[in-house]
Amino acid sequence: MRFESVHIAAVAHDLPPADPGQGFLAAKVGGRVTSLDVEAELADLYARLRLHPGRIELMSGIRERRFYAAGTRPSEIATRAGARALAQARDLGITREHLGQLVFSAVCRDFLEPATASVVHHALELEHRAPRFDLSNACLGFADGMVLAANLIETGVIPAALVVAGEDGGPLVRETVRHLVEGEASRKDLKRAIASLTIGSGGAAMVLAHRSLFDMDQADLPPRLWGANRRAATEHNVLCQGDTNGSAGPLMETDSEALLVAGVALARETWSDFQASTGWTADDVERVITHQVGSAHRRALLDGLGLETARDFPTVETLGNIGSVSLPLTYALSIEDEPERSGARTALLGIGSGLNCAMLAVQR
Repeated sequence: MRFESVHIAAVAHDLPPADPGQGFLAAKVGGRVTSLDVEAELADLYARLRLHPGRIELMSGIRERRFYAAGTRPSEIATRAGARALAQARDLGITREHLGQLVFSAVCRDFLEPATASVVHHALELEHRAPRFDLSNACLGFADGMVLAANLIETGVIPAALVVAGEDGGPLVRETVRHLVEGEASRKDLKRAIASLTIGSGGAAMVLAHRSLFDMDQADLPPRLWGANRRAATEHNVLCQGDTNGSAGPLMETDSEALLVAGVALARETWSDFQASTGWTADDVERVITHQVGSAHRRALLDGLGLETARDFPTVETLGNIGSVSLPLTYALSIEDEPERSGARTALLGIGSGLNCAMLAVQR
């Protein structure tokens, strides 16, 4: 897909506090939780299996992640990020009245019914005529929301759209720890649960708008979403599956090694499509933003596509894997870090369980 008139008017994020969240299993307050904090809750299991603390960081590269206070709803997270994005867009002349679509795209939701988008729509006081719905596709939900919104804008159906997501990994990590401890897990059980222990929390929002809404010179326009390429390898849908654990909470089981191999293979195929449609080579890409899973995944993905690690902007070491939020939140942080590079030729690279891959091209 190619887009000629779709621009990113704003991108914003939300994060839990960075203060230490001591005793995170029982804590009602949010904060920063290290991998050693998680392993402290697994001390008896580690002793029985003769394992040493440091295993999670060694396998994933993740030192810490953040959680929201117990009871925080995904809609609250998405609403805060959405309000910030709307404030940014307003500075460019894009207002709530321009929004023709709201997409809530997180894995986490307030409830099964109604759509969490309805809660966010009300909280942000958006126009009643603006449609709103949830879009779910594991860690690619936000990227898919961007593509859907871009298609509506490019074809003239709507002038602008807001894509939001709010992920709270606390319940999954807490329930995984309880399940491992109470179930007297084996080494194999722990290995398949490691990915669940790397999950973090955060929110992201993006306003996409048609070129005609901006009253400014071409050189001053915000970055343009040039296009997107997507592929699937759904034969691998069994490699990572999550569900509710009865009334206790969510659980997820992941074959991380197989998922890494299959994911990189799918990424190579998608990258070939991406290069053909954009005309970009690896050398042309000035900034890389990837879905943040772990350090091994990052290295394998960049090496597999022939991209220099120096062009990547990693956040996984301190924020963990934040599901659908990882890609847009990292993109937002990269712009905050280097505002002057917001118009750089950027490749947004996402892989999600299913198995699905999306690659988006952004340039001023």
